[in-house]
Amino acid sequence: RENSSENILSSANRLLLHEGRLMLAESTRLLDVYLFLFDDFLLITKIKRNKKKYGGSDTSLIHVCPSLTPELQSFIREGGFCTVLDQPIPLDRLILKNVEPV
Repeated sequence: RENSSENILSSANRLLLHEGRLMLAESTRLLDVYLFLFDDFLLITKIKRNKKKYGGSDTSLIHVCPSLTPELQSFIREGGFCTVLDQPIPLDRLILKNVEPV
């Protein structure tokens, strides 16, 4: 749409290179996150779990997107979901470093 922010996931040319779970060290706590590495940016999402168990959780996303990893499919079936933690990080601004475990 004109005069609105572009949907970051709408590009037909964008490729999902890798996805997976990770523990993110955030100041004094560890955060359970799920990363999506696209060919142009890294998206970090926070893993949320529904506290209530619903009888028939909505699994329509799994049927629409069969390319989801089995881990993510299982997580959705259990009522979990991911929310975007922060703005996507463009790969041309990303610096990776190996660090020793604390």
